[in-house]
Amino acid sequence: MCGIAGIVGQQAIAPETLAAMMASLRRRGPDAEHVVGWNAQGQRLDANPEVALIHTRLAIMDPRPEADQPFSNDDGSVWLCYNGEVYDWQQHADELRVQGVQFKTHADTEFILRGYEAWGLEALLPKLRGMFAFAILDWNKREVFVVRDRMGLKPLIYTTANGGLAFGSLVRSVLPAVPKDKRDFAAESIDAYLAHRYIPAPRTIFQHINRLENAHYLHYRLDTQQLTKHCYWHAEPKTADWKQELDTAIRIRTVADRPLGVFLSGGIDSSTIACRLKDQGFDQIQTFSASFPGSSLDESSVAKQIAETLGLPNQEIPVPLTIAKDFEQIIADLDEPFADPSSFPTWYLSQATTQHVKVVLGGDGGDELLAGYKRIGKHLRTTWRRLLRLPLPRLNDMVGKGWRKLVEELRLNWLEAYSLRFSGMTPGQRAFLQPGLKNPAVTYWRYPSIDRLNQLSPIKQLLAVDADNYLPEYILRKADLCTMAHGLELRAPLLDHRWAECVMALPDGVRFTNPAKKLFAQVTERLAPLKLFEIKKRGFNPPLQPWLSVDLKSRFAGLGERLETVSNGQLNSKRIELLVAEYHQRPALAEQILQLLILDCALSQLNKLRHAA
Repeated sequence: MCGIAGIVGQQAIAPETLAAMMASLRRRGPDAEHVVGWNAQGQRLDANPEVALIHTRLAIMDPRPEADQPFSNDDGSVWLCYNGEVYDWQQHADELRVQGVQFKTHADTEFILRGYEAWGLEALLPKLRGMFAFAILDWNKREVFVVRDRMGLKPLIYTTANGGLAFGSLVRSVLPAVPKDKRDFAAESIDAYLAHRYIPAPRTIFQHINRLENAHYLHYRLDTQQLTKHCYWHAEPKTADWKQELDTAIRIRTVADRPLGVFLSGGIDSSTIACRLKDQGFDQIQTFSASFPGSSLDESSVAKQIAETLGLPNQEIPVPLTIAKDFEQIIADLDEPFADPSSFPTWYLSQATTQHVKVVLGGDGGDELLAGYKRIGKHLRTTWRRLLRLPLPRLNDMVGKGWRKLVEELRLNWLEAYSLRFSGMTPGQRAFLQPGLKNPAVTYWRYPSIDRLNQLSPIKQLLAVDADNYLPEYILRKADLCTMAHGLELRAPLLDHRWAECVMALPDGVRFTNPAKKLFAQVTERLAPLKLFEIKKRGFNPPLQPWLSVDLKSRFAGLGERLETVSNGQLNSKRIELLVAEYHQRPALAEQILQLLILDCALSQLNKLRHAA
């Protein structure tokens, strides 16, 4: 796990540009950092290169310097810059050894490079099982490939604004490579953030910086500066023994040269992983649980019961009641405007966990594969209106509740209205705060093709939308950013692509149950006495009201004026202040207010960076 960045251009790269890109990645890779540069012809240069690869390393497999990156082949003609972990690759490495390939390390990094040399990218990708974002610079073919994993566990940002190609793990790692006159915030991205609490791919907050979608790669030709984007994988149902695939997905993610633990909540997904680890002989694996002292949202007592039942050590990590001192750093670590409230406890949980282990297994993915979210059932109850969309007027509404939300819903088609089941702002609230914004999109999601949608049942349509948007750009973005900010690697067995395809092949009556995820009862018999399937799902949300009323209270002063200024007038100062006043009368607006406070802080930080070198 690491931070990666690179620039492929036609002119010398300023030293301060490389330094700024490296600095932005340092928290992701605390163990080693290197930059390698060349001129446009491929000759190595130590100063003022035209092409450069940057790497900051969190050393998990083969921590020796021999496995540091950027990593090259024997003659230095092919280079790899890689973030992630590929599992169960040794069988494919043995194929290469039979062909005479000699490995100098036992890192998956070298396997990816050697595999590319032997098979080419298209044949290599199906052999990669895991999470990854990497770039391959091939001087022989004068090509660059930039790749993001199937599920979107690892981020990949890029731009062509420099006249070539620049990429990185973070928006903040790419920004220094963008010319100063092309560092504008994107109006539609601000609106997308208000709509979704995050900015869905392929957008970022900047007009000239993009996010590569999951299961895609970029192909860049050095000689012609031609860039093309390709989708290399679509999930397809594949029949297999789901219990065996689940155990394999978990087992292969335990391989590490650094200490390993488990994030354990009171939920079904993480407890299933802990239970299967116990059954596979991991008797002393450490578990870590966040607690919210004095809050009804606290699941730490249930997590403790699960760990005790399994005989696993458990460490309870209290989430601080005050966050003011860390707020700026957390927003910086979230890279661009991102308003999932659970980011805060995840950040604190990661900060404490990394003092004990450097790798953790987590339960992300179960809800998306097995329809575990309450919002899915709620939206399915409206399938009667799938073909109904009323030509109602667009609202300009501060409240966003009651009959107004019903009007909002009936204005949208059924699939678009799914966006209203989340806690972002309604189209009416967005119009209220941005009165001058013309023709905003209803949503900024990517949707499956009409042909594919027509082949899917309503519940699978919703899961397909989540798989392209909510999962990679919200759940997994939070997981990556909050853990890597502390040099902690998070692995997600339930997002193993072979296990996911196996689940997709299950009969609907097995996959979709009430209560949800009853499938896991068959592999968690040890936990049956705890009756976990009868416990109401609580999520992982902190107590926002105390934070807003006390800890973040000072940030309300001047909020509207600051947001109007930094958004170049897109956000209306007076209307923001009216919304804040409404919140003080109606605390149900807490998440929308938190969105604005985070947007204020994030845009302020990014505004300083876009005017820097």
